[in-house]
Amino acid sequence: MFVFGLTYRILAARLDAPVGKTPIDPAILERFPAQIGDWTGQDVPLDEATVRATGTDAHINRVYSRGNGLESVSLYVASGVKVYELVGHRPEVCYIGAGWRLVDRCAVELPLNDGTKLPCSVLQFCRFGLDTRRLTALNYFIMDGRYYGDFSAVLSKAERRFAAVGYAVQVQIVTSTEPLTIDPATRLVCDFAVDSASSIARLFGDLEKDRSSGEVGTPLKGK
Repeated sequence: MFVFGLTYRILAARLDAPVGKTPIDPAILERFPAQIGDWTGQDVPLDEATVRATGTDAHINRVYSRGNGLESVSLYVASGVKVYELVGHRPEVCYIGAGWRLVDRCAVELPLNDGTKLPCSVLQFCRFGLDTRRLTALNYFIMDGRYYGDFSAVLSKAERRFAAVGYAVQVQIVTSTEPLTIDPATRLVCDFAVDSASSIARLFGDLEKDRSSGEVGTPLKGK
């Protein structure tokens, strides 16, 4: 974590002021559907201070539920051209900073209906002491139309041409592990990741045009 933190601070210093990058229009994310299969979403507004702190140009913050509300997940999609700020606000940093403890982490590849595999990180968090709350979080990134499953994959790109990244997206899908056990909670966030991936990818379809291929990371379908 120390090495990642040091590397991130060096990159952030180099990229403090993106030059010639057009911010992402919030209207793009307003087209994201409230109904995805049998999931129904409801917006949860974020306060302006939080939005400014994350350095996003446009975001989605919703709760999606299915099964008459018996199953629910929180979806947070952050997008922008200040790539260093987006990758800095990943779950293993922000949740720990908010008093949660990371107890498990694994990498998964989820098969999508279009044949693409979606690389993700699934993280388990708990509270301390008598607080028994637990969270399961799924996280992945999109950079210039390509999927990245974790921060190390992002750094792999960063070392080569991070400053040339046109835009970045971070997707977080979170559910309370209680009263679920870890395995059902993991299946729930994975289910929603698969169901929502194509809708998220379509939002940024126009931004993916004219981007070069052959990068590290998994391309979106048709890239």
